[in-house]
Amino acid sequence: MPTRSQTNAKAASLRAGFEAAGARAVEPPILQPAGTLLDLYGEDIRARAYVTSDALRGEQMLRPDFTVPVVQMHMADGADPARYTYAGEVFRRQEHDPSRANEYVQVGYEVFEREDPAASDAEVFSLINAGLGNLPVRAITGDIGVLMAVVNGLNTSELRKKALMRHIWRPRRFRALLEQYAGRTPVSAARRDLLNGNAGSDAPLVGARRQHEIDARIAALKADAQIPPIAVKDVDLITALLDISATMPNALERLHDLSVDLPAIIPAVDRVEARKDALAARGIDVSNLLFEANYGRTSMEYYDGFVFGFRATERADLPPLATGGRYDALTRQLGDGREIPAVGGVMRPGVMLELEDGK
Repeated sequence: MPTRSQTNAKAASLRAGFEAAGARAVEPPILQPAGTLLDLYGEDIRARAYVTSDALRGEQMLRPDFTVPVVQMHMADGADPARYTYAGEVFRRQEHDPSRANEYVQVGYEVFEREDPAASDAEVFSLINAGLGNLPVRAITGDIGVLMAVVNGLNTSELRKKALMRHIWRPRRFRALLEQYAGRTPVSAARRDLLNGNAGSDAPLVGARRQHEIDARIAALKADAQIPPIAVKDVDLITALLDISATMPNALERLHDLSVDLPAIIPAVDRVEARKDALAARGIDVSNLLFEANYGRTSMEYYDGFVFGFRATERADLPPLATGGRYDALTRQLGDGREIPAVGGVMRPGVMLELEDGK
């Protein structure tokens, strides 16, 4: 197991490599305002972050990652374009798996640039790939933007689309909603009574809930019940999309085939194609690069396009050595009316050293 000093030395070396590539080193505070993170992730973040408070600054969280504070810093007064790097500890609560670290060092590289998103994606991926050196790892890529494009193109209500979009990063809930909206899930007796007006009026007022809020929710459920189901064909096409796991050329072939019946994904597929060419231009062997349409949906909540990760080929017990992706929408959320295309990635020097020791 690497010592703290060894990990910090490795982190400094990786950050120096990113600085040599043109990034400016930044050091966001360890304590972050809880309000921003709660707005982004909802109350779920409390299960994954350490929360504290003081009388002057209110509720705070120990930094769960670097990306959010770096985006805030850039959107407040950053140049355009810009590249940043950082190295330091992040903190994650672990309530179920004591073997997972609750404190570890991250090193990252973030790019904010409008000119050529595919080239920026390839830049981040290739620099992190180079930083991993000859370690026995395998890269996985994906693109959450393709699934988002499918959802936005569905022939259904905006409310249903928004519900599906909220749960893209919760695959089980997403699938359950999709089945429900397609009429494949039987309506429960309680829901049937509610829709028929036989329940709800005498529901207890719990906490801050008021009768008008209950009535509004019942009205929304009744309105939703009148919406025609999503076509079974579309559900099957989404299933076929999420089942794609192949080398990038073969995955693109299947994506192009699906776009015949799902024209909404054509711009997103074109972005995947452009990224493939940009990666190849940087010397990445795209013929053997894995693309999984489902990748990144359980752990990359603010990514909305390209996603990637590097895992040890013979150490399934280790967490990913590096992960990253594109988060254009996050700059919009934190930019107070401004936005800029952005992509980045993080590396875990401690895991890299552990893998080196076991080689």
